[in-house]
Formats: sequence, structure tokens, C-alpha cells
Amino acid sequence: MNTLPSTDHDDAVWMAEALLQAAHAEAAGEVPVGAVVVVDGIVIGRGRNQPISLHDPTAHAEIQALRAAAQHLGNYRLVNATVYVTVEPCLMCMGALLHARVQRVVFGCYDAKFGAAGSLYDLSQDVRLTHRIQVTPGVAEAASRQLLQEFFRKKR
Repeated sequence: MNTLPSTDHDDAVWMAEALLQAAHAEAAGEVPVGAVVVVDGIVIGRGRNQPISLHDPTAHAEIQALRAAAQHLGNYRLVNATVYVTVEPCLMCMGALLHARVQRVVFGCYDAKFGAAGSLYDLSQDVRLTHRIQVTPGVAEAASRQLLQEFFRKKR
């Protein structure tokens, strides 16, 4: 797995934005996952989990943020973008991130059941694909994990 340590103070700032989106998802009864897309120090897309409210299994936080960013730029290619997401992206989301040619993904906590950026799978560095994504895991890991654990504890 090609992971990079978080060396940029901005990672914490942008992850705080993703955590805010996750809190909005939780308030709406969705699994608390949030994402933001940043290019040149500017948020160009925000997203939060909305599959329940939108009746759309593809309405994951990353997909929502990618859609907003692509609309903002008028281009589906997000070559200089960094995506900050509270939980490791799943297969679907990593596929979308790869197709969008995202440069970097920063995430909070790993997802042992569905993760596709280093835990269950690692699509970010799959040599069979034409694009690679730099991955920085563990930014705001405790806060991201706590949101999920509390959400699911309340559901039980």
C-alpha cells in the first residue's frame, strides 16, 4: 500500500470539514460519513452519506462530493484534487475516485468490511489500473471512528 504520512496542517483543517458533513449525515439519520474535495486550498465539493434519504445506493459521501466538484469545475476529471473523507472509501467510491483521476485521498478510519484503500482491498495502487492515488490514512481517526461507533451503538 502506498500511504503517505499526514505532513500538512491543512489535512486536519479539511478533515474537520469532512467531519462536519458526517455530523449532518448523522443528524439526518444516515451513517455518519462526510467528504470534501479540495483543489488549491479551496473546497469545491462537499458530500455526506444520503443513500437512505435519496433512495440511492450510490449516494455515498465521496460520490456526492465528487458530483459537486465536477459540476463546480465543469469537468469530470479532478486531476489536482484531494478528497478528505471520514471513513476509508469502499470499492464503488474508490472506482469513482480513480475514474475522476483524483490525486490524493485522506481518510479518517479504516473500514475492515468494505475498505478499498488499504484494508480489505487497495485499489489506489493496483498496477492493473491506469491511475494511482496517493493515500493518507488516519487523519482525525479517533473522531471519525467515534462518530460511527456511537451511531451504531444507538441503532442497537
